[in-house]
Amino acid sequence: MAEQTRSDGLIFYVNGEKVIYADAQGTGHIVDGYRTFCERLAEVKDQTTQRFCGERMTWISPGSLNELLQLKADYPQAPLVRATPKHRPRYEVKGIFHPVIISPTQVSELFKVTQKPEGVCVGAGCSMSFLKSVLERSINDFPPESTHMFRALLQKIKACGRDNRSENVAWLWTKEERDRHHAFRHAPRRESALATVNAGMRVWFNENSNVVKEISIYYGGVGATILSADRACQQIVGRPWEEGNIKVMCTARWLMRSNLGRCHSGGYTPKDAECNSTSLKKYTSPGYQEFQNVLEGQSAQDPVGRPMMHRTALSQATGEAVYCDDLPQTDGELFLVIVTSSRPHAKITHIDFSEALKLPGVVDVITAKDIPGKRIRTFTGYDEELLAEDEVTCVGQMVCAVVAESKAHAKRGAAVVKISYEDLQDRIFTVEEAIEKESFFLPRRQIERGDVEKGLREAEQVYEGEIRIGGQEHFYLETQSFLVIQIGEEKEMKVYLSTQHPAFTQEAVAETLGIPSNRVSCHVKRLGGAFGGKVTKTAILASITAVAASKTGRPVRCVLERGEDMLITGGRHPVWGIYKVGFMKDGRITAADFQYYANAGNVVDESVLVAEKILLHLDNAYNIPNLRGRSAACKTNLPSNTAFRGFGVPQCMLVVESMIDDVALKLGRLPEEIREINMYKEVSLTHYKMEFDPENLVRCWNECMKKADFRQRRQGIDLFNQQNQFKKRGIAIVPIKYGIGFAEAFLNQAAALVHIYKDGSVLVSHGGTEMGQGIHTKVSQVASRELNIPTSLIHISETSTQCVPNTCPSAASFGTDANGMAVKDACQILYNRLEPIRKKNPKGTWQNWIITAFLQKISLSATGYYRGHDLDMDWEKQEGKPYAYFTYAVGCSEVELDCLTGEYRTLRTDIVVDIGRSINPSIDIGQIEGAFMQGLGLYTMEELKFSPSGVLYTRGPSQYKIPSFCDVPLKFNVYLLAGSSNPHAIYSSKGIGEPTVFLGSSVFFAIKDAVTAARKDAGLTGPFQLNSPATPERACLACATHFTQMVAQSESTSGPAQPWALNI
Repeated sequence: MAEQTRSDGLIFYVNGEKVIYADAQGTGHIVDGYRTFCERLAEVKDQTTQRFCGERMTWISPGSLNELLQLKADYPQAPLVRATPKHRPRYEVKGIFHPVIISPTQVSELFKVTQKPEGVCVGAGCSMSFLKSVLERSINDFPPESTHMFRALLQKIKACGRDNRSENVAWLWTKEERDRHHAFRHAPRRESALATVNAGMRVWFNENSNVVKEISIYYGGVGATILSADRACQQIVGRPWEEGNIKVMCTARWLMRSNLGRCHSGGYTPKDAECNSTSLKKYTSPGYQEFQNVLEGQSAQDPVGRPMMHRTALSQATGEAVYCDDLPQTDGELFLVIVTSSRPHAKITHIDFSEALKLPGVVDVITAKDIPGKRIRTFTGYDEELLAEDEVTCVGQMVCAVVAESKAHAKRGAAVVKISYEDLQDRIFTVEEAIEKESFFLPRRQIERGDVEKGLREAEQVYEGEIRIGGQEHFYLETQSFLVIQIGEEKEMKVYLSTQHPAFTQEAVAETLGIPSNRVSCHVKRLGGAFGGKVTKTAILASITAVAASKTGRPVRCVLERGEDMLITGGRHPVWGIYKVGFMKDGRITAADFQYYANAGNVVDESVLVAEKILLHLDNAYNIPNLRGRSAACKTNLPSNTAFRGFGVPQCMLVVESMIDDVALKLGRLPEEIREINMYKEVSLTHYKMEFDPENLVRCWNECMKKADFRQRRQGIDLFNQQNQFKKRGIAIVPIKYGIGFAEAFLNQAAALVHIYKDGSVLVSHGGTEMGQGIHTKVSQVASRELNIPTSLIHISETSTQCVPNTCPSAASFGTDANGMAVKDACQILYNRLEPIRKKNPKGTWQNWIITAFLQKISLSATGYYRGHDLDMDWEKQEGKPYAYFTYAVGCSEVELDCLTGEYRTLRTDIVVDIGRSINPSIDIGQIEGAFMQGLGLYTMEELKFSPSGVLYTRGPSQYKIPSFCDVPLKFNVYLLAGSSNPHAIYSSKGIGEPTVFLGSSVFFAIKDAVTAARKDAGLTGPFQLNSPATPERACLACATHFTQMVAQSESTSGPAQPWALNI
């Protein structure tokens, strides 16, 4: 029988095992299935043309330059691929298919380096790291006066990345001393990011003069091809290199950053040339971490309070940790790919999947009509369709799913499904459009204390302002993943998945299939991150996968690609915050009125709950006597947003702190002074009448001011800013008071099951899911203390609805609080059962006691239960106790800002956090640092961009940038507040997962502080709007240097240009 071939991506399989390729003579060869083309090509010694033939695609690797040129002539549309990550977005996100791909990796001319007296020729195939070594060697080989270009290029290579390739075969010419070169590169992130814009400049001066003889300036990234600044160059030639002439080149404001200011003894030297010519600092200093010691007299065996390593850290670091998609393929397994809507608002007139069913490997197509049970999920009173049937309300809404023998076949089938639409005109994308058309998810909430109108009237000054906070993608490392297996004869389903809420998924799958929940078991080993994004949409995706498994009678796997995940699942809510504040000349705020509009997307999801939590944190750390807040979840035609670490609080508090900053700017005072004046200082009531003691909040503030040496550094920053024109430093300190727990009381309960086996080993099951936050490690510490045994005897296998039913989500920073108490309860029950045996044999070992208990017929299994706090919030009365307690923290950050480009570097961050008595300081500090970095991304880097028709542009790591190692503060210090306790949680600890996300805003406000200094130089004072994220573009424009003021507004004879992206 002839072997059947199939193609998965760029690897071709035979019977799922082998790869076939054909050489120039058409001879077939077989290599192992896991080997990539690039690995195989690297082993080819002869320079003959290699051909890989798949079902639809041919991959050709020519052996010579002439063959390459001939192939390009024969296949002009075929791309040249070097197998670098930069090509992935175009192929995967944009969905471009090329039947022929040319890989020139065997063309030796593209990898040659030729050195001659006039310069060095470098082939396009050379890697950046190789080019870097060539440049370093050439700097030593050529005379110093001839190496300016080498040095300029080397500087940029060090900044832009490691594994990229040269773009062209290029000569790097050497010139004499009066020839100067400079390169510029700006990217969303300093490392591992494609440039937004880049430029190169060469200037040649007349001999013994600062008069420009020749100048060339080229830009990349601002058009389809490289652009030459010809007009600017023409105006510079023949002029002396002086500030007045440089200003002519307003299109090249980066020029002032170059070393050219000092390039000639007769040349122009700006006031801060030395500073402007150097890059922002990038070398880290050792950070410092400080936490409480364990209580005096605590047993050395007791692990609670000790900095233990995450229990699976080593297996995760080595890649041995098993995630959902690591589960081995089962017999007959199929793969499912979701087909999504391409219209933002339209009626579905027809779904034609006949062509998909004709394709090899495609087994079936799942539509809403195939769902045997409920076709909707109801959340907070609103219904959401699992698969759209009659109407779609956003681009990315799930319409149907293709099930096939492999992922490649399923993707191919999904691509040919034809959905016919009838567009509906009432499309809403922005909150302004939602407000205009009164498109909201109800209820809209309001809360107030005091008399706001009176407070505003009696205030000495009143100011109105606003700020916009962009959305944020969860960007968990593991995308949404599922494996559903139908077992048994009674429609039983085993669901292996990555979710924060297994019981919610169990219920959804059961209702979708029309079977009892006891037929469905959900299993979660671990999650590769979640941050709130693996609850609601996860349950829907699992239900669709379960329908496919039920209909086909075969196991079905579904793993979303990054672009699919970002398109379908939504993220953090973009928020527009508007405020009106009344204050006195001494800085006291007498009244504040806030209005929040959150862009919820096309379905409600958890948006109403997010809007409520925004209002509950309206006061942050400030005792404002007259306070009012209103919030609305706006219904739009974008993919629905959902829970995200902080659940609306990071957006809420940025608006509050922006108000504080504006008050300071209006009064001409420092923001930290206004914060300190208005902070809670004694036992108080929140605006919802919950009593609390802010003593530890004040302690955190004072400790952070002291640890950060804030006042002395503020003086040093002021001096730095006086001495530097185009680089400014800023510093900011912000507090947070964060409520822990669910306002919905039933979500605070937890259960656990603990087994002790005859060899003394212990198996613990609880309702919390391990998503990197260390809940299993902390629970092991709890069990170790309660059973008085080492953690090495304790194992936690997975979270399963078979072991612990009716669990609550691992969210709201309450996972350890609830599940730790449930495990503690179960362990205490077991330990008490063993008490008679321990008394009878006090010198016996744990293993002896367990064997004895078994022989005496004492049960060695117990369930534990924790009822949780009775929390509630009455929105009619505007009062309640929605939180068990508060976690307090204060963060201080200092940045250095390049005013000409808007790029910044976080020089130092100090954080002081009150988390009671930490169960595991290592894990808690890791959570603090990770949350801070996620907040830094939210407030300064991460941008979601939608097209004017509602299509998400940013679908992958090349378009959407999260913080990397290069963005970590150069000095990062974390202090856990000493002498703190908390009677409301297990072992006097506190929840820490979410609160410190907001402390990332200290970097935002430090950038704003630096911008304020730049604006002062430009003669601008008073409040100004800086929206979040504070990207380099926004920071640069806000600085209002004379260069930004010289940028002319674009003129168009055909009217205003259509914006390329929505302002959501």
